[in-house]
Amino acid sequence: MAAPSGFIPPHGNYRELLSYRKAEVVYDLTYRFCQRFLCRGDRTIDQMVQAARSGKQNIAEGSQASGTSKEMEIKLTNVARASLEELLRDYHDFLRVRELRLWDKESKEAQFVRRRARQAPVTFESWREFVENRSAEIVANIAICLIHQTNYLLDQQLRRLERDFVQEGGLRERMTRARLRQRDRRRDG
Repeated sequence: MAAPSGFIPPHGNYRELLSYRKAEVVYDLTYRFCQRFLCRGDRTIDQMVQAARSGKQNIAEGSQASGTSKEMEIKLTNVARASLEELLRDYHDFLRVRELRLWDKESKEAQFVRRRARQAPVTFESWREFVENRSAEIVANIAICLIHQTNYLLDQQLRRLERDFVQEGGLRERMTRARLRQRDRRRDG
């Protein structure tokens, strides 16, 4: 990480992002869901696991790229959001084609997941008992709730990135400001 006086700001601290931590839970949950409830050889397994992985990995990659490219950070954060939307559709499809119940947003079950997600540590371990001991219907609905939360956070993150870019500019603007500060110091010193 660069010193604050440089033109490359601190970056890459993605593990501190709540969106990343939730995306990691979604990945771990999805991996286990596919192992438990989908038949070996089903292409959906690869699709779902890769969509979950892409959500998590693109948040990390965007965070790392942010030091030198706000454009890349925005693009990769949006790719993460799109990947999780794809995964969300897969869970919806799983429930629909099997004629399983999709929880209403205000159902007691969905409210329970939202409350627990606010209180529990943001790790897979806090969800393990639900994922390993509940039916496919329940686990898929838990995943859907957690994906919605992660997508909400990514939407907020994208709005913040846009606002920050408009206010501060990108690498070229920071480089120019740093160079002008250096010239002013030489002239004044």
